[in-house]
Amino acid sequence: MTTPHDGDIAVCLWFDDQAEAAAAHYIDVFGDGRITQVYRRQSDGPALTVAFELRGRRFLGLNGGPHFKFTPAVSLVVDCADQAEIDHFWRRLGEGGALSRCGWLTDKFGLSWQITPRALPTLLSRGAAVMQALMGMDKIDIAALERAAEFQGDRP
Repeated sequence: MTTPHDGDIAVCLWFDDQAEAAAAHYIDVFGDGRITQVYRRQSDGPALTVAFELRGRRFLGLNGGPHFKFTPAVSLVVDCADQAEIDHFWRRLGEGGALSRCGWLTDKFGLSWQITPRALPTLLSRGAAVMQALMGMDKIDIAALERAAEFQGDRP
């Protein structure tokens, strides 16, 4: 089983029996990752753990059975440079899952994601109109948030 190096922190994701499929899906979605190790109790048996990387970050998928499920209490945040990235990750990670509010979704494996623009903290600092616009969105629309920020800036 792969473990983090001294001082490193890796995220361990508990799956029923889908760790290998999830790792392959995430690598495909992000286009920048790799499976680094698969541990099987038997050489031809199902994976127990799947170590993988996404954009240089380490993850460990554990096939631990149906005892625990993901909740939105823990989510992964995707920092998107522009609307095209938001659209890509919203579509790909949302396939077979459940879409929610304010850029949140749950993927087909039950893991929660926040698909957010890199500019969100700056936009939110420009006033309450931006937060109000955000609260009305499912997938985040950067142009609409920018319009709300400009509108807020015009107020006395």
